[in-house]
Amino acid sequence: MEIGAHVMTAAALPNIRVLHSEWIKIRSSRAAIGSLTAVFLATAGITALTAAAIGTAEEGAMGDDRLLGAFYGVNFGQIAAIAFGTTIFAGEFRNGALRVSLTAVPNRTRLYLSKVAMIAGLGFLIGQITGVVTFVAGQAFMGKYALGLGDPGVLRAVFGSGVYLTLMALLAAGLTALVRSGTLVMSLLIPFVLILPFVVGQVAGGAGQFMPDRAGQMVMRAATDGSLGPWTGLGVATLWSLLALAGGWLAVSRRAA
Repeated sequence: MEIGAHVMTAAALPNIRVLHSEWIKIRSSRAAIGSLTAVFLATAGITALTAAAIGTAEEGAMGDDRLLGAFYGVNFGQIAAIAFGTTIFAGEFRNGALRVSLTAVPNRTRLYLSKVAMIAGLGFLIGQITGVVTFVAGQAFMGKYALGLGDPGVLRAVFGSGVYLTLMALLAAGLTALVRSGTLVMSLLIPFVLILPFVVGQVAGGAGQFMPDRAGQMVMRAATDGSLGPWTGLGVATLWSLLALAGGWLAVSRRAA
């Protein structure tokens, strides 16, 4: 089949029927709903528990950057976000599920974009709720060291934390579509975002700042670290996700179901 047949045209864009179908799939998947719920619980819960335990000990108890420390749980919530993005696509590559989906939605680009749209929409919604609750709940235990919503950079960090979690879910989704294995993506991507940036940073100077997690989390920092600012860092993380999604689209378009 010619590649030109899969060019993203208006006819290939998601419609309400396909989006509703994808929502039903997500709603009926315990793994998908569980991982999406875990994004909220891990991020907000761990932040609040950590703040309650050590928040009033000293000014830098949650980290040298107090604003970044207000979103401490994001380090754990991003793992759940990765699991969410992975789960949505991994199910299509088991037991011939993709062939069934293509029978209902023959246009592969429409099917792919519908899945991506649902991940982005749900991830953004839960991410924004998580960002607000994480900040408010955590700062409630910080005593005299608490930040307020009106402090410099706070609203940007609250909004950006939700966007960051969404981007991590999309990065995982694109990679899962590319390699057709949720297990492989989870086993590689989690160490990639948790360990590799520090290794790269030590070996190659400031290169670690361009890794998706380090770059994306700049939006939650009060002070810049390296050459990236809050929005340019989030832009780098967005580029990682877009590249992964583009690779996933090419794979879904070209490979046999």
